[in-house]
Amino acid sequence: MRIGKQDQALTAIAASDAVSVTVRGNDLCRDLIGGINFTDYFWLLVTGDRPSAAQGRITDACLVAIAEHGLVPSVQAARMTLAAGPDAWQGAIAAGILGMGSVVAGSSETAGRYLGELVDRVRESGQDTDTVARESLEELKARRQKVPGLGHPQHSSGDPRADRLLAVAAQEGVEGEHIAMIKAVARHAPGIMNRPLPINVSGAIPALMLDAGFPRGAMKGVPILARTAGLVAHLLEESQRSIGFIMSNHADQAISYDGLPARKDDR
Repeated sequence: MRIGKQDQALTAIAASDAVSVTVRGNDLCRDLIGGINFTDYFWLLVTGDRPSAAQGRITDACLVAIAEHGLVPSVQAARMTLAAGPDAWQGAIAAGILGMGSVVAGSSETAGRYLGELVDRVRESGQDTDTVARESLEELKARRQKVPGLGHPQHSSGDPRADRLLAVAAQEGVEGEHIAMIKAVARHAPGIMNRPLPINVSGAIPALMLDAGFPRGAMKGVPILARTAGLVAHLLEESQRSIGFIMSNHADQAISYDGLPARKDDR
């Protein structure tokens, strides 16, 4: 059965023959292995172009910022999966990645779409950044929605990772429309939403990456790639000194049953 378009069966990413492997127009063995670092290779794979020095450093900073944040839900899922199946590293990694949704880690994609839409609105309407930011915040408040890229339950006075990333962007001269927009949103949010809402790391990452020229549609790949590195560290530790079942036991003790009582035997 034919489903979808069947023409233009092409890929521009990689090909191989009996003697070589070509990746984005580069010979893998001659040009890339030993000749490019992994962060720059990631950019090349996604965009088709080698990054500038600034683009590479921005990407590197974002990956480092989000790779590890303790026993977050995705890490717990991965560690408990490995505890149940010690030989299933691939399953444990997958469990951790699947736990990256719109609330944890995957929120960079949501913030990226939000910032992109606001920047598009500035370009199309001719309004200034502050006006668009204020209007957007009023719309979110009316719909009782959270502000993507702002606020953090632990770093309520300011996410130090976001602050550092914005400083790196300034050092690298990468401060464009998206960084200007998230700063404007953060500037007006406390007064409109009536609570402190600092820029968080999931807001800073897309602001930096988009201003550096990274594709908006690939934004979710940044935290996924970064957190995979963190998961490998947690899984190695889990295999050496397991806490998966300890976490499971603590969860069992912390949660109380409030369902129907068992029926008595009427016999």
